[in-house]
Amino acid sequence: MAHQHDHPHAHGHAGHSHAPDSFGLAFAVGVTLNTVFVLAELFFGYAANSLALISDAVHNFSDVIALLLAWAAGWLARKQPTEQHTYGYRRASILAALVNAGLLLIAVGAIAVEAIGRIQQPAEVAGRTVVLVAALGVLVNGATALLFMRGRHADLNIRGAYMHMAADAGVSLGVVVAALAIMLTGWLWLDPAISLCIAAIVLASGWGLARDSVNLALDGVPKGIELAGVRDYLGGLEGVTEVHDLHIWAMSTNETALTAHLVRPGGYDDSFLHGICEELSHRFRIQHATLQVEAGSDVCRLAPAEVV
Repeated sequence: MAHQHDHPHAHGHAGHSHAPDSFGLAFAVGVTLNTVFVLAELFFGYAANSLALISDAVHNFSDVIALLLAWAAGWLARKQPTEQHTYGYRRASILAALVNAGLLLIAVGAIAVEAIGRIQQPAEVAGRTVVLVAALGVLVNGATALLFMRGRHADLNIRGAYMHMAADAGVSLGVVVAALAIMLTGWLWLDPAISLCIAAIVLASGWGLARDSVNLALDGVPKGIELAGVRDYLGGLEGVTEVHDLHIWAMSTNETALTAHLVRPGGYDDSFLHGICEELSHRFRIQHATLQVEAGSDVCRLAPAEVV
């Protein structure tokens, strides 16, 4: 519903003194290392007849695509706003996280179908080759994950890249264990069984990423922010008698926006608004706040009593 008021609007920013880290070097190193490793896994996986190794290669290839998407989205998110896109392209990072989650879930299906077929018809596996290649995977994926570790809590897009790489390191370790066990016992069913374990790990990481990215895509309140806590803070401000039309949503995977109407009969000054914006950024990590202050002389159309 459109709303027109004579009340003043206040628009404040806080927490923008440092631009988000691009992680450009981390992405470049991660993409290069993982591309080379995927090619090696595919070659030696077919040579050794190891489904676990081939499954890991498919998973790693989806991760290369995921890293490229996250890298591109991070670059787009830093582009300046235009007349057509007044917020810039920040939401590209949310779309990338969503696509990344989808790629993980597709990889799960592909690995599971092939593993079930291999359980029904076990095949010989060259264990030594598998051990060597998968051990290299532990090093490659572990090193790449470390590059993204420091940004995993502040940015869902970086968290997606970190989760992909960390999961891959664990998966490669599982492949090593399976190959060693096959060499010792001769149990060929361990190869597809480990592949199913890989699928379960990928499903777990992909599902969490999908849930969080869908929430952001639907303008849900970002994880880690409680709407009730923000409302209580705004309602407890000196002179504020009511808070309504409060909305919190993600502008990108690392920037949060807020709009709210505050009823303050005594009026306001710039220091009042700047203080709110600083506190929202510091306490709740909400960097882009837009506030409408109303004196309360007439009823706002978006006040609770007027909502139909």
